[in-house]
Amino acid sequence: MQRDGGRHAGYGAEFETRGGRTVVAHYGRPERTHLAVRNGVGVIEMGYGVVVVEGSDAVDFVDNAVSNRVPAADGEGCYALLLDPQGGIETDLYVYNAGERLLCFTPPDRADPLADDWGEKVFIQNVAIRDASAEFAVFGVHGPTSTETVATLLAGASVPEEPLTFVRGSIADAGVTVVSTDDPTGETGYEVICRADDADDVWDSLLTRGTPTTPVGYRTWNSLTLEAGTPLFDTELVGRIPNVAGVRNALDFEKGCYVGQEVVSRVENQGRPSKRLVGLLVDAVPDSGAAVFDGDASVGDVTRGVESPSLDRPIALAYVESAALRSAASRAQSGESAVLDDGSDPPLTVRIGGDDVAAATTSLPSVEGSGRSGRLPDYDSD
Repeated sequence: MQRDGGRHAGYGAEFETRGGRTVVAHYGRPERTHLAVRNGVGVIEMGYGVVVVEGSDAVDFVDNAVSNRVPAADGEGCYALLLDPQGGIETDLYVYNAGERLLCFTPPDRADPLADDWGEKVFIQNVAIRDASAEFAVFGVHGPTSTETVATLLAGASVPEEPLTFVRGSIADAGVTVVSTDDPTGETGYEVICRADDADDVWDSLLTRGTPTTPVGYRTWNSLTLEAGTPLFDTELVGRIPNVAGVRNALDFEKGCYVGQEVVSRVENQGRPSKRLVGLLVDAVPDSGAAVFDGDASVGDVTRGVESPSLDRPIALAYVESAALRSAASRAQSGESAVLDDGSDPPLTVRIGGDDVAAATTSLPSVEGSGRSGRLPDYDSD
């Protein structure tokens, strides 16, 4: 659970449960906080699980398990995946090399089982593994003025520049680690990591000192990341093959063997995944799981949809068969389909409330910001 709802309750927070942890859903009018992030800066307490891996063999141990190359240098990190033997994503994680240990940030309900699973696989390696989720608080700082906000508050270090690198310093006399993120909201972003005991002071400083800052909940996080084209674990990634999700930034095709690598390599060599993650413009907000049709044929499913505060219209992400995308694009060019409310040609439909609603594919991100998501679906191998 989020360890102290009190620091949020004073801002009018409403709470919800995600991955077994209580997090802030919103602070009222989530569409307004969305636009505040797009135009300035917002702060969100992230509901990560944290697995700590220590010992002289820590880097080799984790590197042998995950889909990306774990950096050997202190102050660097990577985005990576754990796959099942069929190539499906079991979890995603950020792995940071903190010198004497690795910090692995996972979805909240994956930390404890991951620590147990890895612990059972330690044989002669010099490795110690534990679920340290309760020891840390992590605050995301996102928006076009986020660099100014963090630089104003951070003492003892300069703001990191390269994605997934980090520095150590202090905020409000509390020791912090500041990570330059891979911009999942489509805006410049940082994560501020501190001890759980220091979380109240760091949170207060982020919101009340320096540049004006807006508290943000997970409903705003959802709409920001959807506009940015960022696939999230629970909605777009779990169980999917990485190539289909397009998260090539989580894959190192030249590293040694890891579970699921053969499937990933085979799909990569085929040159075109059977489905791909695309953006949709629709005339109504679809539910997660809503079917996507090409004529009478079901060709995909929506992962999530929102009323985009930036575009003032419904948008969605969906997995759609590659062949249907090519066919629908051809028909749209020939004018053989109905039109959306804005007059654009939709080659597809989405079933919403029993009705087939016009839908048009759109390039991602749906909204351009001060950053570009590192997880933006990439199908350059086509």
